[in-house]
Amino acid sequence: MEEKPKYGEPKKFDPDFKGPIHNRGCTDIICCIFFIVAIVGYVAVGILAWTHGDPRKVIYPTDSLGQLLFKPLLFYFNMMKCASPMVLLEFQCPTPQVCVEKCPDRTLTLVTAIAKPEDWKYYKSYCREDPGNKPMTEILQKKLCPAYLISSKPFLQRCFPSLGKKVLKHACCNEIYHLYGRQVAMKIFEDYTKSWYWILICLLIAVVLSLIFIVLLRYLAGIMVWVMILMVIAVVACGIAYSSIKYVNLKDTAGSNITLQQLGFQPDFSVYLHIRQTWLAFIIILAILEVIIIIILIFLRNRIRIAVELMKEASRAVGYVMSSLFYPIFTFFLLTIVIAYWGITAVFLSTSSEPVYKVFNETDCPHGRQTCEPENFTISAMKTDCPRSECLFAFYGGETPYHKYLIFFQFYNVFLFFWCANFVTALGQMTLAGAFASYYWAPNKPNDMPAYPLCASLGRSLRYHTGSLAFGSLILAIVQIIRVLLEYIDHKLKAENKFAKFLLCCLKCCFWCLEKFIKFINRNAYIMVAIYGKNFCRSARDAFFLLMRNVIRVVVLDKVTDFILFLGKLLIVGLVGIFAFFFFSGQTDAFKDAAPSLHYYWVPILTVLVGSYLIAHGFFSVYAMCVDTLFLCFCEDLERNDGSAARPYHMTTELRYILMKDADAAQTPTSRDETMQLTPPDKTMEN
Repeated sequence: MEEKPKYGEPKKFDPDFKGPIHNRGCTDIICCIFFIVAIVGYVAVGILAWTHGDPRKVIYPTDSLGQLLFKPLLFYFNMMKCASPMVLLEFQCPTPQVCVEKCPDRTLTLVTAIAKPEDWKYYKSYCREDPGNKPMTEILQKKLCPAYLISSKPFLQRCFPSLGKKVLKHACCNEIYHLYGRQVAMKIFEDYTKSWYWILICLLIAVVLSLIFIVLLRYLAGIMVWVMILMVIAVVACGIAYSSIKYVNLKDTAGSNITLQQLGFQPDFSVYLHIRQTWLAFIIILAILEVIIIIILIFLRNRIRIAVELMKEASRAVGYVMSSLFYPIFTFFLLTIVIAYWGITAVFLSTSSEPVYKVFNETDCPHGRQTCEPENFTISAMKTDCPRSECLFAFYGGETPYHKYLIFFQFYNVFLFFWCANFVTALGQMTLAGAFASYYWAPNKPNDMPAYPLCASLGRSLRYHTGSLAFGSLILAIVQIIRVLLEYIDHKLKAENKFAKFLLCCLKCCFWCLEKFIKFINRNAYIMVAIYGKNFCRSARDAFFLLMRNVIRVVVLDKVTDFILFLGKLLIVGLVGIFAFFFFSGQTDAFKDAAPSLHYYWVPILTVLVGSYLIAHGFFSVYAMCVDTLFLCFCEDLERNDGSAARPYHMTTELRYILMKDADAAQTPTSRDETMQLTPPDKTMEN
């Protein structure tokens, strides 16, 4: 009895097989139905959030009644109450607060203000309501107006007394830290409103650069690969040189020799650029990166030459399917919709709570921090038991069924975001795989190819394989949400136990590896689904077995190509990032007048860097998917055919010679003898 091969039977010759199968049926129907139901539920959650939410709660502060601050500043009746430990629990000062147009510019007491009509009219603008002709004792008892006004200055949209401002800021540090974080967020938001136009221009430059590189790769693949490698080395070297010049120039500058540890965290990153240690860190980091790249290139120099030939073949495929170069724009558009929907829904969900009021008292009170109603608090038993207590806004919450399940809606929003984003990415991979597979298996290119291979592949993917796309995306989304939960648990527990830290670290590492493995399996499974039209599990198994039967080629070729494409992304990010740095930082006289005035110029720079990488990744992913598809097709071609007249190879002679020569050292003696019989390729024999 013959032993069954460990990684399945090699593919058999099929004279009727000519690429992606057209007569196919729907796959993974149950998962498709489940995905549609989940999308409908996602829309329902969005409608609920948009009905109950109010994003203004994130932007504007609130007064002591929980009302939004539409006037520019918030005034505290007694700022010293903010030093209470209660602020740590509620993030709310136990003193009345009102919205005002401007901070007090004079010091007055209630007693002196009532005596002068002019002062009294000014004083009443800082009261919770018009006291009318009420006596002073009643005004103070009901806390309709502050007992005194102190000349103040605006700080973090709050009025802080001018005298002893530093002391008050120190005493109220708990509140200040909370407010300061909100203020930094608002400054970042303002920077985006001022610089969004220039950010879009920088991202447009990244798009143009990516298109130029992709088009040049189409016609000059061999030259462009080496140009990209040399330019990456040159850009990193320029970064080292510039950092060295700045490091030397700051030598005699006052205050430039303090350490980063002494400086501490500063939201204004421009402060760090005046410190020599910052530039020294840049020099070290860039030098290490340069050395790593050079060492990798030295060890992979022979593999890179082989990978260049694979890139040339990919360029030919892209040349026959030119529309594939613009497909990432469609993917980017769909991902933008997914991200925007998730972000807007998250904001509305987080602001859909109702104001919760609690009892605040200066002395011990049995009702302290209990929930109360401000409308009838003055006649309630709580007020009777604690005469000096107040019912003030504490935070946003709620007791309705909607608010009880709010955390579930947030979780559902995050999970569906991962699922939908992975689905869009998977759709792009399967569509490109189907188009490039139709190129590879066409006996006579381009006559035997579909008229519109990309559109035909997209139609097949959506019509027959939505379930398979949803299935693969679901598996990946589950792993990703587990990683998010592990990060959340790690952040909340802040475990001091070393074993607990070690366990969490191991779990996070394992799930990170699992996510990478699933992405690899999914990618190749989608290629097999695009070609054969089988369900996800069957395709994943076939792809894995095929790769394991050609594991040497996978390691030495596929991954080297990925490294070359990564250098291309790095080059585009570096070029756009350098331009963004000199533009937004104002370090060049040519851009000083055009650059917007910003609080933190690192905000648009980081946005441009991340956006440029995503754009470059989107465009270079076309080549990456093309290489992966051609590689799998090549492996199947070797199993199906033998190069004879009856069973000819579909690959070009040059590609066959290079790939089989590269794997010669890993083959059996019989296979090696067959390979040695191959002659160098004749350019005229290519398809």
